[in-house]
Amino acid sequence: MTQLPPTALRLTVADRAHELTVDVEGELCLDTVDRLVDTVSENLTRRPDVRVVRLNCARLSWIDSAGLSALLMAHRRVSAAGCILRLDERPALLERMLRQTGTLGHLTGLPLQDDDAGGAHAT
Repeated sequence: MTQLPPTALRLTVADRAHELTVDVEGELCLDTVDRLVDTVSENLTRRPDVRVVRLNCARLSWIDSAGLSALLMAHRRVSAAGCILRLDERPALLERMLRQTGTLGHLTGLPLQDDDAGGAHAT
């Protein structure tokens, strides 16, 4: 059986007044999703003053259904804390997944528009 290299995900957290930004770099998949959800949850607990959580997805290289599930879980945790989740710099692969699964509006607050091409979006 062929051994695959471990999946790489790098999360970098930046704190600002009432705002938390998590730079997401690499693959958001079954092997890495817990790290994203745990990072968001732990930082919300540590920083009760946060009002906006931004996931900067510019360097996201892959996302699968488990990754989408992690974004939905992060959204639930952020909403439960009374905060707003923003998915910044969405690459085309994420934009496409959000549109195809009907989760774009739920995760971004944007209506689904068929004529809007995906790529490097922020909300």
